[in-house]
Amino acid sequence: MEDFIERILISEEELRRKVQELGEQITRDYQGKEIRVVGILRGAFIFMADLVRNIRVPLSVDFMSISSYGEESESSGIVRILKDLDKPITHKHVLVVEDIVDTGLTLKHLKEVLATREPASLRICALLNKEERRIVKDLEVDYLGFNIPNQFVVGYGLDFAERYRNYPFIFVLKPEYYRSGAQI
Repeated sequence: MEDFIERILISEEELRRKVQELGEQITRDYQGKEIRVVGILRGAFIFMADLVRNIRVPLSVDFMSISSYGEESESSGIVRILKDLDKPITHKHVLVVEDIVDTGLTLKHLKEVLATREPASLRICALLNKEERRIVKDLEVDYLGFNIPNQFVVGYGLDFAERYRNYPFIFVLKPEYYRSGAQI
């Protein structure tokens, strides 16, 4: 095992099974409808790619890029839209795909922004949830992969300072690698 991995939290096989399950649930819930799947870059891109391959209703995709972390391991609480949607979502069934819900501040802000654009419906799909870090208690995640402990995780699209996204599993990064700025 790589020296920066404290432990593997979610295996490649567990991810595959959960993404398939989420795709099946979304397919049932959106039967007879077309959805616009909005991926939140960059952390959700791998999860979203796998997820849309498991959804069996007509869909289109778009992306947004939002920042509240920068190159830090803790959210700053300041949410900035770095890339907005390319197409309008008015009267569309929108499914936002996020990698991780931490404090909930970013996702709450995003939901408020998107709701002003009058979608037919707006739901959230998140791969990971850190319930114990949640500040926004009333934020509803409609489709959830895994509840995880309050540990710093990377892999499967999640990063620290743009590293570790390419690992096919989710792992706990040893603290010395994000506290000291060590490189792999």
